[in-house]
Amino acid sequence: MERSRRRRTYFVLMGACVLLILLAWNVVRLWSTAAAVVMSVVAALLPPVAAFVANQGALDGTRPPTLDDEQR
Repeated sequence: MERSRRRRTYFVLMGACVLLILLAWNVVRLWSTAAAVVMSVVAALLPPVAAFVANQGALDGTRPPTLDDEQR
């Protein structure tokens, strides 16, 4: 994935997280506490997924250190 696509995906996932929290705590809880709790749990799981997606392939252009690099 290219960098701009990873960033866009990250912001979409984090925006969904914020939206889920806002809806769960301000709207859905008035009708169903269980649904609000489920939405909050899903929102809590989104930031690690977003971080994983944002960092996926970030090191593709780098090379691992060699023994020569360590001796300098």
